[in-house]
Amino acid sequence: MRNLLIFITKYNAFFLFIIFEVASLIIYIKYNSFQKASFINSSNEVTGGFYAKMSEFNSYLKLKEENDELARENSRLRNQLKSSFYVDTVNKHKVTDTIYKRQYEYIVARVINNSTNHANNYLTINKGSQQGIAKGMGVMCNLGIVGKVIIVSEHFSVIQSLLHKDSQFSAMLANNKEIGTIEWGDDLNPHKGILKDVSNNAVPKVGEQVVTSGYSLFPTGIPIGKISNLHTKAGGYALNMEVALAVDFSKLQYVDVINNKFATEQEGLEAQQKKDE
Repeated sequence: MRNLLIFITKYNAFFLFIIFEVASLIIYIKYNSFQKASFINSSNEVTGGFYAKMSEFNSYLKLKEENDELARENSRLRNQLKSSFYVDTVNKHKVTDTIYKRQYEYIVARVINNSTNHANNYLTINKGSQQGIAKGMGVMCNLGIVGKVIIVSEHFSVIQSLLHKDSQFSAMLANNKEIGTIEWGDDLNPHKGILKDVSNNAVPKVGEQVVTSGYSLFPTGIPIGKISNLHTKAGGYALNMEVALAVDFSKLQYVDVINNKFATEQEGLEAQQKKDE
């Protein structure tokens, strides 16, 4: 306290100057309408800017919650798509009795680990068997296919990315429905894939969309990418072509795991067929 008093005493002239300066400004602004209006406008502008910055900061803090909510909403809407249902139609006496049965269920999850710069890339998500995820399920995001589930624990799952040398999925040209197989390119470019084994009867065009065929883990019509080059080497009686992938794997934050409710039944029938052969 003694040092504070000494400091004030030493610089009393400066503090008196500050007090008189502030008092004069208050009197000047208070009793002059133009200066008063200018001061109010300036203070409002400063206050408004401060509140705007605070609002932006608060919005930034809430981005995770908003992203989670958007991902859940996307998954809910995807579950309502017509492509998620199996249509069982029976004609009786010229009356069509149509029953919609859900075939595909989408489980939203957040990506908590991801790689794109290896020959074999994987993702980890924050959902597991307790949320209904099982090995072999397909995985997609709002832009297109991502990969398939290969390891599941109670609360987490590991996904084999499309960017993996062993990943292969059934695909087709969107325009003429010619079937092929999509896989990662040999140059390990995370933005490019190869559509292989397409019939020579196909007449593909650069920019044509490549989608899922419905013959693998995914519903028909899920985006994969667009043809970017037709001049890759042919495979004998089949065509190979370069595809610009729709998904930027380095920016993945949320995915949807696809539960095909008829998968077990289909696999059982196909296994029985192979056994009979």
